[in-house]
Amino acid sequence: MKKKTIISLVLGFAALMLVLTGCGNNSSKSSSSKDSSSEASGKITAVGSTALQPLVEKAATNFQKKNSKVTITVQGGGSGTGLSQVQDKSVTIGNSDIFAEEKQGIDSKKLVDHKVAVVGMAPVVNKDANVKSLTMEQVKQIFTGKITNWKEVGGKDEKITVVNRAKGSGTRATFESAVLKGEEAVKSQEQDSNGTVQKIVESTPGAVSYLAFSYINDKIQPISIDNVKPTDENVESDKWKIWSYEHMYTNGKADSATTKFLDYMNSKDVQDSLVKDMGYISIHNMKVQKDSKGTVSSK
Repeated sequence: MKKKTIISLVLGFAALMLVLTGCGNNSSKSSSSKDSSSEASGKITAVGSTALQPLVEKAATNFQKKNSKVTITVQGGGSGTGLSQVQDKSVTIGNSDIFAEEKQGIDSKKLVDHKVAVVGMAPVVNKDANVKSLTMEQVKQIFTGKITNWKEVGGKDEKITVVNRAKGSGTRATFESAVLKGEEAVKSQEQDSNGTVQKIVESTPGAVSYLAFSYINDKIQPISIDNVKPTDENVESDKWKIWSYEHMYTNGKADSATTKFLDYMNSKDVQDSLVKDMGYISIHNMKVQKDSKGTVSSK
């Protein structure tokens, strides 16, 4: 009888241990599941391209509404600044209109490229010039100082005032690569943001510059080139030659909050609505692709 009692006690203890072990495993799984679904948190600073800035600012605002533990700060400064600062790890994201490989002093091997949109760029003039269309050669001669009056290209008898972007601007690098083809731009006033250029061209008779599509409004005149209009559809097929990717570079692998934000930038919420609404082109709509050397090929 005593033997049976001991066996019963042993079996009972074993059963209790199995129950406790099972509870422990369930508790671990529950904790793990909770951790994997927890809301991202952290601070993100994105600096660089003013052409990309409006899109990132709006996307950041929308993202933070659903991710209240993430704080995102977006600043301009130009593509060169964005690339330099993300390389130095002084910011989380470097926004750029150009590939890191195109910028002198940047070690592209350290950076990870996240393409989030495409931006078209076009020459723009003050409406007083009375010019709507030019050839690519005429655009080149205007920005190299060989054509100095609008009457030379069928416009008003008015001096041309060239407004250039500052050195380090990705918009400038893209424009000069597509239009000037290695020739030096005429010396002129330089501005460091699309927004400032927009206001100067609008208010200065005879002024000419170039802007991202997202900054073109009805107060300035965009210029068609070789009878091709600066439209999204023409960029998508490369009929319009002045365009670039919008890059968001990270220094190595991004942290969880940054990864989640970059994933959001490529989501349908952004690509199918916000990108188009704000004057950009979805990377998913491109029929061609471009590499860091400027070579364009079909997808």
